[in-house]
Amino acid sequence: MLAGVDEVGRGPLAGPVVTAAVILSPDDPLLGQYRDSKRVAAKKRLRLYHHLRRHALAYCVTMASVEEIDHLNILQATMLSMRRSVENLTIQPSKVLVDGNRVPDLPVLAEAVIGGDDSVQEIAAASIMAKVVRDRLMQKIDVKFPVYGFSAHKGYGTRQHMDALREHGPCIWHRTSFAPVARCLHIVA
Repeated sequence: MLAGVDEVGRGPLAGPVVTAAVILSPDDPLLGQYRDSKRVAAKKRLRLYHHLRRHALAYCVTMASVEEIDHLNILQATMLSMRRSVENLTIQPSKVLVDGNRVPDLPVLAEAVIGGDDSVQEIAAASIMAKVVRDRLMQKIDVKFPVYGFSAHKGYGTRQHMDALREHGPCIWHRTSFAPVARCLHIVA
């Protein structure tokens, strides 16, 4: 039982970091077709997400909150969320492959795979699931805080986002431990 783990949202200035752990079925008809979520068009990504929900042997999507990111730092918050995803799988994996160069502290054998979201199907599937969940969350946040344009940039530091931050200051979804947001706290205060 091989589980793939990936994260979405380490770089943005707002929102949680979201991680997913996925164990694929050997009978999955789309096995071999999963790719890094950033390389898949949004509509196809959504179809794959729903397919994975029906066909994966097990999956779990978790997140680390903005408060956890600000308290722990983004790396440690990401590791925490990854651990949550693996520990909450309904099937215990025999090995976990994690995209990147670090692995969280896990009670199971784990290995980091640089570029794994493009080379390991389980990691690519996790990437897709995490991205769909985070993007949907950012769209919901956008409804409550439309001045920032979260639906368009998903919390990344685009010009539109930075202009809104300077004009309106940060909202509860902003990571105040991130320097661009912290600088805007001083502008507004």
